[in-house]
Amino acid sequence: MVEDWLALIDNMNGAVRELRRTTPEVMKTFSDIAVAAHHGDALDGKTKELIALAISVAIRCTPCIAYHAEGAIKQGASREAIAQALAMAIYMGAGPSVMYAAEALEAVDQNLAKTEKRI
Repeated sequence: MVEDWLALIDNMNGAVRELRRTTPEVMKTFSDIAVAAHHGDALDGKTKELIALAISVAIRCTPCIAYHAEGAIKQGASREAIAQALAMAIYMGAGPSVMYAAEALEAVDQNLAKTEKRI
């Protein structure tokens, strides 16, 4: 087992509770954002949780993965649906790296050209 995801949720709940106690206005606002994001019916709850889980993977947020894996299951997502959402996260994790690498190379080329003009 790589991680005890259920224990992670339990541990995070305590830490988040303390954060709520320490910064109640900020955390209330965050909770309001969560409620607003789940509002509306153009996407069902299962789809929203699959998106959240895929984003959690793409941005590498371990606690987010734990919470949204739990959320996806609670919303009725199958293991197959979750695996397909995770495949998209893998694709989007790699694809943006290609785009940023292309931009980085362009930045290098521009800096090299600037340096060559000074010589």
